[in-house]
Amino acid sequence: MKNTVSTLLKQKQSGDRITMLTAYDYTTARIIDECGVNSILIGDSLGMVMLGYENTLAVTMEDMIHHTKAVARGAKNAFIVADMPFMSYQASVNEAVKNAGRLIKEGGANAVKLEGGAEVCEQIRAIVNASIPVVAHLGLTPQSVNVFGGFKVQGKSLDNAKKLVEDALRIQEAGACAVTLEGIPAKLAEIITKKLFIPTIGIGAGNGCDGQVLVYQDMLGMTLGHTAKFVKKFADVGDVMRKGISDYIEEVKNGTFPSEEHTYAIDDDVIAVIAKEFE
Repeated sequence: MKNTVSTLLKQKQSGDRITMLTAYDYTTARIIDECGVNSILIGDSLGMVMLGYENTLAVTMEDMIHHTKAVARGAKNAFIVADMPFMSYQASVNEAVKNAGRLIKEGGANAVKLEGGAEVCEQIRAIVNASIPVVAHLGLTPQSVNVFGGFKVQGKSLDNAKKLVEDALRIQEAGACAVTLEGIPAKLAEIITKKLFIPTIGIGAGNGCDGQVLVYQDMLGMTLGHTAKFVKKFADVGDVMRKGISDYIEEVKNGTFPSEEHTYAIDDDVIAVIAKEFE
């Protein structure tokens, strides 16, 4: 069954936790979709995990459309959410609507996601008025990394916590269909979740949210270097890949691959004629 805005809302109302994972390519999207995840996020995190950038700021609309197309071809049941990259919606409301429309029309997404609270409510309202579902994003918003001075937990002070609650209510009023809560204290996320009638999707925000999202490379042990505290490694796919690649290299070097079972045959009479003619 296709997951939609309505089915995700019903999950919140019934207490059925929402599952979301990132994907950036056709093959991964197919596997994740076959497993029954409710939603797939094509995050601008692709800048780091797929393109090797230091942060998300260099990701372009063309990058997002390219990867969203691939995921949309692979996932048939998941609710597909595409991130709006840095400066694709901040400059003007018109630019925001135009770029959101491209992710739906060209990319095949079911919804777009953008970062920010009260300051982007006008954009949210306009995009929703264009019949495009919007998922909001509050807390540790990676596109604000230079303002925050790094990837730091948000909402720990009284003023900051109060602003997050107020922003959540404002983006809901503006028409957002869900909100991602990233890098905020669990008890604060729980309060926000109870205040909102739209679903909350947590990442580093505790288990009081209506659902959870992780970058699939993180949860499968494929990430190099530092891993955030909120990440749980559910499998060591990185180690499996390294072993498989190392075994391949070894067998090619020693001549055991390809073996006869991986080789196509030819009639001996044919090969005898060819060998004689070209000896």
